[in-house]
Amino acid sequence: MSSPQERGQAVIDGLDAIDLDFVLHLPSSTLAGVIRHLESKSRPRSFPITREEEAVGIASGLALAGRKAALVIQDNGLGNLLTALNTFPRAYHIPLFMVVSRRGGLNEYNSMIHQFCERVEAIADAADLRYFSLNGRVPLELWPSTITKAFEHSQVTRRPVAVFCDLMGGQP
Repeated sequence: MSSPQERGQAVIDGLDAIDLDFVLHLPSSTLAGVIRHLESKSRPRSFPITREEEAVGIASGLALAGRKAALVIQDNGLGNLLTALNTFPRAYHIPLFMVVSRRGGLNEYNSMIHQFCERVEAIADAADLRYFSLNGRVPLELWPSTITKAFEHSQVTRRPVAVFCDLMGGQP
């Protein structure tokens, strides 16, 4: 079983391989290692956002300007961005890429998280959001390439694509 730091490094390796221009993120203790790494570099330009739907608007504008951007958020914010996602980038065929850390499951210490986060895949399915899942069933050495391929998939299909990453090891 890999550690949260090893899983975080696999996410970092995948994001670094994309050669992004921008990364928009919400502060998160689960994603702290990934965010610290991104903020320590001059490229991609990384900056915090206040809400997920704000990130959708900014990242969509960046895509329209020909820039490569990614959102780095937690799954408990997915509900916040669904309207923005479905009425702008999806409706206008704008590629949007998201790395979404999973919460809930076996190692979750925050009881309020379980209500929403354990149903995130069902919510994404209902919203017809294309996603790929990285968890204990996926060998860690495949995480970086899955992230880069998912980014490419968003570009080719010109639609929002998410990668759900279980950094805490709680999802089966």
